[in-house]
Amino acid sequence: MIVLDGILYAAAFIGAGAIVAWLAGPVFALPAWILALFCLYFFRDPDRAIPAGPVAVSPADGKVVAVKAESPSLLRVSIFLNVFDVHVNRAPIAGAIRDVRYQQGRFHVASREECSEANEQNIVTVDGDGTSVVFKQIAGLIARRIVFRKKPGDLVAAGERVGLIKFGSRVDVLFGPEWEILVQPGMHVAGGSSILARRRDREQPHGA
Repeated sequence: MIVLDGILYAAAFIGAGAIVAWLAGPVFALPAWILALFCLYFFRDPDRAIPAGPVAVSPADGKVVAVKAESPSLLRVSIFLNVFDVHVNRAPIAGAIRDVRYQQGRFHVASREECSEANEQNIVTVDGDGTSVVFKQIAGLIARRIVFRKKPGDLVAAGERVGLIKFGSRVDVLFGPEWEILVQPGMHVAGGSSILARRRDREQPHGA
């Protein structure tokens, strides 16, 4: 499956390439057609198997670049998405969208630590099953467009598609003390299917 944005971008590049090919020849149209193929690849949206149980799944594909204390009661997991990762974002837990807050900022390289606070970002809070999880869609040096398709009050399932960030970016996830973090820096995660954390105060289903 491909996100509609990718189809539209690809169609524009194909059209531009067709015009260039008609005016100057097919060889000169190759860059536009290559960009069209890249857009279709970049905006791919594969189905994922969502884990069951009292767990939080990754909101994004990418590499875990930090697991650290954000405050005495919050742990932050930071995930860097390069231009080859799937950029569709997913809800980390099931629940209700309590808050969506846009914050203007800079466009530093998204792998840098200061991006968590300094960069332009969309901050989303999800409440569910007696807990709250916050995740941030953070723009990067190239990524200048954050898309979030839900609004406060909407119900989401764990791993449900909620938006995307266009071209290289970062997602931070904030967990309270009731969560046990299961990932570490250097690990690669897949949005919707990789487990980032498990509830300490909930039992796993038998056989999970």
